[in-house]
Amino acid sequence: MDNTRETSNFIWDAIEKDLAEGRYQGVHTRFPPEPNGYMHIGHCKALIMDFLTAEKFGGKCNLRFDDTNPAKEDMEYVMNIEKDIRWLGFDWTGGLFYASDYYDKCYEIAEDWIRRGLAYVDELSREEMRAYRGTLTEPGKNSPWRDRPAEESLDLFRRMRAGEFPEGSKTLRMKIDMASPNLVMRDPAMYRIKYKEHWRTGNKWCIYPMYDFAHPIGDAMEEITHSLCSLEYEIHRPLYDWVVEHAQNLLPGHPRQIEFARLNMTDTVMSKRHLRALVEGGYVSGWDDPRMPTLSGLRRRGYTGEAVRDFISRIGMSKADSVVDAAVLESCVRDDLGEKAFRVMAVLKPLKVILTNWPEGQVKQITVENHPDHPEMGTHTITMSREIYIEQEDFMEIPEKKYMRMFPGNEVRLKSAYIVRCDGCEKDENGNVTAVYCTVDFDTESGTPGADRKIKGKTLHWVNAQDAVPFEARLYETLLKDEAPAEEAEAAEDTEDETEEAAPDRKDFISRLNPDSLTVLRGFAEPLVKDAAPGTTYQFLRTGYFCKDPDSTAELPVFNRTVGLRDSFARQKK
Repeated sequence: MDNTRETSNFIWDAIEKDLAEGRYQGVHTRFPPEPNGYMHIGHCKALIMDFLTAEKFGGKCNLRFDDTNPAKEDMEYVMNIEKDIRWLGFDWTGGLFYASDYYDKCYEIAEDWIRRGLAYVDELSREEMRAYRGTLTEPGKNSPWRDRPAEESLDLFRRMRAGEFPEGSKTLRMKIDMASPNLVMRDPAMYRIKYKEHWRTGNKWCIYPMYDFAHPIGDAMEEITHSLCSLEYEIHRPLYDWVVEHAQNLLPGHPRQIEFARLNMTDTVMSKRHLRALVEGGYVSGWDDPRMPTLSGLRRRGYTGEAVRDFISRIGMSKADSVVDAAVLESCVRDDLGEKAFRVMAVLKPLKVILTNWPEGQVKQITVENHPDHPEMGTHTITMSREIYIEQEDFMEIPEKKYMRMFPGNEVRLKSAYIVRCDGCEKDENGNVTAVYCTVDFDTESGTPGADRKIKGKTLHWVNAQDAVPFEARLYETLLKDEAPAEEAEAAEDTEDETEEAAPDRKDFISRLNPDSLTVLRGFAEPLVKDAAPGTTYQFLRTGYFCKDPDSTAELPVFNRTVGLRDSFARQKK
């Protein structure tokens, strides 16, 4: 199912112009995640645009893992990213690649640039390099090593590769312009020393290319035509083009970079660093915790790939930054699940109801529809007997004004069953209601003429106490207890100033975590849910959409609330 409504956008208009002018003969895109964490909802805009653009123009899309920082990368992340892409309905028709596939080519280009006077080995420390860089209003100044002879830099670079120097002692830098108004162009780093085994190349290398150097080389090696990326990379575009142009003699392609506004959402953490802190600090159960905005977390919670694609289509593509309300994504999920999910009854906070005029030992079979709008989805059977459960909130001994549910003297309808009149209740020594007594009007059975009798009370959901299945309900709220300030754009984590040694302070972020982001309840549900496979989603009537969790056991099914309902009973038939 393709929910994508996008018919045109500025990116596709630019590509059509490129094709019409003969700049490219076809379209070849790529999606280039870094395998240093699980993908989150913020990555979906780039992911979907990369794959969908290739589909629209009859081209191909590569999946390339930009694995340039072995300190944070792992095969676990690769496998989950592949799973996420397939969940969204895409496949890498152009092939599967890794930045590490091009390490030899990167090294070849580096030596070529040193010989041509385009790169040099620098010995400034990280702190000194930052000080020499300058500011937005002041130009940087040249490193004292900038003009060292090419032969000397080439010798030092080869010795860096041979492992003769400690980490941080030497860096290979591009020789561009320390007075450039764009700080990215002020002699950016190309290679650093890192004595870390790479998960693919092992110990072959002890120097690794920087992201801003390796990334455009990977695009050009794969003959990508259009490099689509979010707006925080716009300032990197001159460097991207510089790398491709000055390495053109060793590269087969010349891609064009086009940027679009990144996805910002309310109540959502959009930083892999922060998400990693949550996982490593034990604040969540893992990357796939249903509270996490990771695609694996959303999937476990019950979101669908079709809903996420619909969401990206609704918000559209532009270059203007904006913040999307998380409710838009929830609406897409409701729209999708509303057409797919079976309707069942489940009670989250049970209150026993005794039907005093129901014959002892009698069990009634009731056939109910699986979906009110889709009879082709069939029916299933529930039972009813003398004792049932309703929600605690559906009874008040002394009702508030306009309360139209169960209270002494009031009549309500039990979904798909009968009208009942509340006669009273039973309490414990603390005054808590432990049971409610009702009388059944047997002439009002659902599906008979008597069912049309008008009453003031609402229709309530219920389950039969005799065969109801105990289950655990996990209800989720936002991870942050207040609205997050605008997060810094998450560009590549593997840059000159942002390595694992320079991670940002997370104390303020952790202090804002919502202690009530997870509520666990024990309720009862129809027997239908007991044998459902993990990942199966139901609409629990009047409560919301719930997805069966892998933590479920034969004795205790576990259900995650995916989203609530817009109208508690608006789409249910009596």
